[in-house]
Amino acid sequence: MSTRIYYIWSLLILSLFLYSCGGDVLPKPKGELRLSFLDAEYEKLHLNGYPYSFEKNVNAKAKKVFSRKKNWCNIEYSKLKATIYLSYFKVENNLDSLLRDAQNLAQEHVVKADGIIYDIYENQEKNVYGMLFDISGNAASQTQFYVTDSVRNFITGSVYFKAKPNYDSILPASTYLRKDVEHLIDTLEWVEEE
Repeated sequence: MSTRIYYIWSLLILSLFLYSCGGDVLPKPKGELRLSFLDAEYEKLHLNGYPYSFEKNVNAKAKKVFSRKKNWCNIEYSKLKATIYLSYFKVENNLDSLLRDAQNLAQEHVVKADGIIYDIYENQEKNVYGMLFDISGNAASQTQFYVTDSVRNFITGSVYFKAKPNYDSILPASTYLRKDVEHLIDTLEWVEEE
């Protein structure tokens, strides 16, 4: 009798399984990732002893870099796992080499990049001139720039994420940070030494 009950239950389960497999097959709808970023608010950043100042996003933290190189700064976005690295150089009859190095740094990403587009920046009132590079593709950095007064000061900047470069995944965050970089450049001022 137990074998008979076993066969009945098996037949019942098999018939339920076959019955449940019928019907129309519907494709799974595409999911859309919704990333939300805090509205950008800016505050003036003065780093004591630094020959430049600018406005930074209040959602980011500025950290001085203590090393052999003076006046370097990192702007860290902990929620985005990203950092804007700022490197300062004194212009001492070496403007040509500083410009070449900054442009070559952006060109190093050509291997992984799908393309590089640049915008020339010029603000005669503040004596700030430079170039902003947009790098598309799976490059290590999607935004790089340099600014100078052509006489005393030169700054290079790069945006890096603490993640494997996947252009499609980081594009919204990269676009958000590019706006912050543009604001940084627009508000950058040279601080005269006392």
